[in-house]
Amino acid sequence: MPTSIADRPASSAVEKLPLGLVWLRRDLRLHDNAALHAALRACDKVALAFVFDRDILDPLLQRGLQADRRVEFILAAVAEIDAALRERGAALIVRHASAREAIPVLAAELGAQAVFCGRDDEPAALARDAAVERALRQDGRALHSVKEHMIFERDEVLTAQGKPYSVFTPYRTAWLARYAAQPQQPVDSAVTSARLAALPAALRQPLPTLSELGFAPSNLHALKLPLGASGAAALVDDFSRRIDDYDQARDYPARKGPSYLSVHLRFGTVSVRELVAMAWARQQAGSEGARVWLSELVWRDFYFQILFHHPHVVNAAFKPVYDRIQWRNDPAQFAAWCEGRTGYPLVDAAMRQINQTGYMHNRLRMVVASFLTKDLGIDWRWGAQYFADHLNDFDLAANNGGWQWAASSGCDAQPYFRIFNPVAQSEKFDAGGDFIRRYVPELAQLASKDIHAPWTAPAALLQAAGVRLGSTYPAPIVRHDLARAETLERYAVVKAQ
Repeated sequence: MPTSIADRPASSAVEKLPLGLVWLRRDLRLHDNAALHAALRACDKVALAFVFDRDILDPLLQRGLQADRRVEFILAAVAEIDAALRERGAALIVRHASAREAIPVLAAELGAQAVFCGRDDEPAALARDAAVERALRQDGRALHSVKEHMIFERDEVLTAQGKPYSVFTPYRTAWLARYAAQPQQPVDSAVTSARLAALPAALRQPLPTLSELGFAPSNLHALKLPLGASGAAALVDDFSRRIDDYDQARDYPARKGPSYLSVHLRFGTVSVRELVAMAWARQQAGSEGARVWLSELVWRDFYFQILFHHPHVVNAAFKPVYDRIQWRNDPAQFAAWCEGRTGYPLVDAAMRQINQTGYMHNRLRMVVASFLTKDLGIDWRWGAQYFADHLNDFDLAANNGGWQWAASSGCDAQPYFRIFNPVAQSEKFDAGGDFIRRYVPELAQLASKDIHAPWTAPAALLQAAGVRLGSTYPAPIVRHDLARAETLERYAVVKAQ
């Protein structure tokens, strides 16, 4: 991938290109958009495009995910951008095709000398972008990629030996030191009508509908999730008033503790530069909540650079010895986990949350991942794929990193002998049972002391609460103490490493 001409110093002596095409991907906003900023610096006029990439969407349809909230989320963000551009006499060019084919064709149709985009280091994205770059170059055009959805990428934060980090804490220390010396400020990407290319009528078509994309409506609009860049801004404003309490509230799923910005970060309807700048300023002012939240944003960069430097992690363990583990992989138990019928109320509530909303609280992601891999002995890749299909905020790097952390197979993962007790987690982080009652209403009448492990409650109390184990609610599909012993035996293959 060529170095972006946007990285060169601005100079009036540099002749601008007549027209640049901005290819929006993980940056679905007009403000603080690095690719748009680069194009405006390098070109007299710009046009903007988005591709509903069939190489990504068709496999979702093939897996039966017709009602995918993410497609609706993207469509809402794209519609907001298109409306803003139409107010300025232009429009967003939208294609439903293979991006690797559509972008070179569109650049030629427009007569654009260059295409600008934000970098994406997922293996499939790198292959796609390499194909686009080759096609453009053969046609006398260029692809210029810029850093967009990370603060520090690739080789920007390395050890003293010039190698990528594989342990988070020293990475964070180095990351924070670099940010202190080189803060990544939001960029000016304000685009006026005068800078937008005039588009022929053929390129000013209405946006495709959900059905034209092959998808069906989901329940996205019934959820309390503000959409588009305007919705992201509203969430940032709300979280800015709660961030100081983040360190105290973040682990309790029944509390309004998280930022709820993860899906907006995933699709770039909010700028990570703005979020880090906010968190950094609050941390400098002494906010412990901001310090903890900033650390979680650093985790994003950490996992991005792990994926870039170690792409094998997509399908294999970061630590190869963990690929020796012989998983049980019981399909019936996996189905019970997926459907929230394991008999462990907190696990079931979490799985029902993701199935009903596409969201799962971060603490619960760790709980259910530990349960799948270490209580049920099921390959972490099965769970990672389920999350990939169902999470609104699915991001390959973070999802892979989180699952390998839980399975102890990843970089800086929890030790293999650390196994979450799902009942203890429930009693600690949902002590009153409020979250469980929300998603497992068949247990709602149980007292708080009984709701975490209903199989231990007296029969009379279960009867009074209308709970019949094995009928109205499942009995536990495994015993945690026995499963823990089996897991330690299963992981024995890594002991000597």
